[in-house]
Amino acid sequence: MSQEIVLPGRAGAPVAQGLQMKQRNPVGVWLGLPLITLGIYHLVWYYKIHAEMAQFDRRRVVPVAGPMLVLLLLGWTFVAPLVSYFNTGNRIANTQRAAGLPVTCSAGVGLLLMFVFGLGTLYYQSELNKVIASYGATPQNAQIPLFA
Repeated sequence: MSQEIVLPGRAGAPVAQGLQMKQRNPVGVWLGLPLITLGIYHLVWYYKIHAEMAQFDRRRVVPVAGPMLVLLLLGWTFVAPLVSYFNTGNRIANTQRAAGLPVTCSAGVGLLLMFVFGLGTLYYQSELNKVIASYGATPQNAQIPLFA
């Protein structure tokens, strides 16, 4: 007999399992580490969140290296990074949905905030942290239940 895990604020039984993501300080991701590493950390962060979202919900196809390579190799095109940032917002919204949370991440808001001192990074990490916090003190890479 399987044991049903019930989490507050979520209706119904889990339909799948995934791996918990890493909680990061949004200000550190947005300003601190990119300043220290001369912008390299932004690419590292972008790669890591996509890798974690892919492991979080294996039911969805989440590209891992592609979005980071778009920023690295196609940043000069201006349009390709905008599409990549917009799609990242949609992926974060899908992650919130899979966690059984109300979707609060807006790809449009995240994209617009990228034009305001790069605040989209802070916004996106804050939205990911909502998903992580919803599972309480579950350690990174631990099995977690997913919902609709």
